[in-house]
Amino acid sequence: MHSGHHSSSYRRVGFIRSRDRLHSAARPPQYTRRILNSPHERCVAYCKFPISGQLMLEYLNEITLYGGKMATRDIVQLKRAAAERAVEFVESGMIVGLGHGTTAIFAVRRIAQLLRDGQLSDVLGIPCSRQVEAEARELGIPLTTLDEHPAIDITIDGADEVDPVLNLIKGGGGALLREKIVAQASHREIIVVDERKLTPRLGMHHPVPVEVAPFGWRTQVSYLETLGARVTVRQTADGAPFTTDQGNLILDCEFGPIEQPAELARRLSERAGVMEHGLFLGLATDVIVAKHDGMLHLKRCPNCPTLHNGSSPRHLEEG
Repeated sequence: MHSGHHSSSYRRVGFIRSRDRLHSAARPPQYTRRILNSPHERCVAYCKFPISGQLMLEYLNEITLYGGKMATRDIVQLKRAAAERAVEFVESGMIVGLGHGTTAIFAVRRIAQLLRDGQLSDVLGIPCSRQVEAEARELGIPLTTLDEHPAIDITIDGADEVDPVLNLIKGGGGALLREKIVAQASHREIIVVDERKLTPRLGMHHPVPVEVAPFGWRTQVSYLETLGARVTVRQTADGAPFTTDQGNLILDCEFGPIEQPAELARRLSERAGVMEHGLFLGLATDVIVAKHDGMLHLKRCPNCPTLHNGSSPRHLEEG
C-alpha cells in the first residue's frame, strides 16, 4: 500500500487481476495532445498514446495551473468568482440544483441576491443537502423536490478533483449520494472550482469518498483494501463518526492516481452495502475554473470524436 502523499513525479494506478484481487502498478502517465478543428472553436483532446508524460505537464502549464501556495483569502476569492460566473447561466423560470460545499454555496448566495434584486424570477431550487436546504430557505430561495420536478435545468456544484476529460472526484463535503442523484437528473451540470482542483489524473491529491451503510461497514473496509485503497473512516471535529443526511458512514479511500476510473467505479457500485462513491464520470457538462490570472471555461463537446478511452473531449474557452 502506498502513501497518499505524492511528489512531483506522477504515478498511475493500474488494475491488474491476480487471484480476483486488484493491485496498483506504477507507470508514467502516457498522454499526447490532438488539435481538432471545429467551425466554432478549437477543441483540445487528450488521448492515450505511448509517449512521454511530459505532454501532460504541458496541459497543466497551458491552463496556467498556479504552482505556488495561495493565501486563504485568495482561495475564497477564486471560489466566489467561479461560482458567480456559473450563475450567469441561470435564467428565470429554471429548476436549479443547488450544490453542496464551500464553493457551490457562493452560487446559492448569488442566486438569492439576483432574486431579491429582481434580475431573476420564478426560479425553484433543489438542494443537494439539508445544510444547503436550510441556507437556501434562510436566503429566501423558493425550493422544490425531485418528486415534483424530476428534470433539472441546471445544477451548480463544486468538486474535489477535475481531470482533463471532466471526470470528477466529489464528496469531500459528505453529500455525494444526493449530489449524484441531482447531477444525473440535470440537463446541465456546471462544476465550479479554483485551479488547485485540476489534476492530470483522478486520485492524485484527494481520496475517493465511499458512502456505506452502517451495517457491516468493516466488511466494506476489507473489500476496499482489496481494490488497493488505504481506508480512513471519516470523523467529525470531535472524533465521532461522520454520518450523511441518509445516516450512512463515509470511508475515504486513497487509491493514488487512478488509471481506470470507470473500472474502479464499476467495482465499487457492484458491492452490496456501498451506497454511493465519489467518482462522478461523464456527468459534468461544464467546468468553470477560477485561476489567479483569469477564468477558464471547460465544456464537454458533443460534436467531436470520442477519445480512445471512451471519454468525450472538451473545449477550452478563456474568459
